Amino acid sequence: MVTPIVTRIQSLLTPEPMKELRVKGKYQHHSEIRAAQAIKITSPQGFEHAIAGTALYVVGPDDDLEEVKEAAMEDMMKSVLVNNNKNGSSSTAGDGGVCAQASTLGSLEAMLEFLKAQEVNIPVRGIGIGPIQKKDVRKASVMLEKKILAFDVKVTPEAQKLADELGVKIFVGDIIHEVIKAYMKNLKEETEKELAAVDEEVVFPYCVLKILPSCVFNKKDPIIVGVKVLQGIVKVGTPLCIPQRDFVVIGRIESIENNHKRVDMANKGKEVCIKIVGTNPNQQQVMFGRHFNIEDELVSHISRRSIDVLKSCYRNDLSQEEWKLVLKLKTIFKIL
Repeated sequence: MVTPIVTRIQSLLTPEPMKELRVKGKYQHHSEIRAAQAIKITSPQGFEHAIAGTALYVVGPDDDLEEVKEAAMEDMMKSVLVNNNKNGSSSTAGDGGVCAQASTLGSLEAMLEFLKAQEVNIPVRGIGIGPIQKKDVRKASVMLEKKILAFDVKVTPEAQKLADELGVKIFVGDIIHEVIKAYMKNLKEETEKELAAVDEEVVFPYCVLKILPSCVFNKKDPIIVGVKVLQGIVKVGTPLCIPQRDFVVIGRIESIENNHKRVDMANKGKEVCIKIVGTNPNQQQVMFGRHFNIEDELVSHISRRSIDVLKSCYRNDLSQEEWKLVLKLKTIFKIL
């Protein structure tokens, strides 16, 4: 595991006048150096594992060595993350993204390279090296995703207990692919749960329907009529209303038939038979011929809330044409 190098300065060196520091030759020794000039530092331990770009910390007589080491470690992590960003990483400076932690610096860099690959593309918010400890969990707990991807590291019992309390999920594995697979599976489960929770509120996709002449098979609940899809896509579960009749809600589509076969949806231009059932038993029963007629178009019943849910959960599922229909219906329903 990579740790901060703690050592004493053995010598401060500068090149001879008119010579560059990177050119080998004789050096001048100094007891102290004042800013600003390039110098070379030597120490008994050596700096073979030092990372270019990281800061040099001076530990004074009143300083706490462990606190300084922790600050140096954080500086190194920032340096690795910034370098990864320059190379096209998906890392982000916002609250979104996960924490990535590995056993060594090399493993961490390999992990970051894998996470930024196009087929994976998982944003990284924070990084760390070594076992997952309580401080790592606390750092992840203030992030949007609250997730840690841990490659080839252990999780301390105290850290796991705190993670359970703060709702932080930790995905551990000895193989990067296993860690990513577990994370993606969890992400899919959470997405499905979120969609199920808003399923009753979302109206997707939208549609505009025209009642076909001589195709009214039942005039009241359940209303059964033949329709042509003028715009959008008609789908089972879509709530319908009639804008021309003060937006009276006639119910939800319970089933769709095409050539006497049940289908889940029908695209623009299709002619299908739909069965509409009432959704509010306390509401007056809507009846064809009394509350609406064959000239009235049936339109998806939308609201500000249903549009907000659509944007957050189905934004990438709608085509440009479908978004144009959303804007049209917003105007019809006078939704700001």
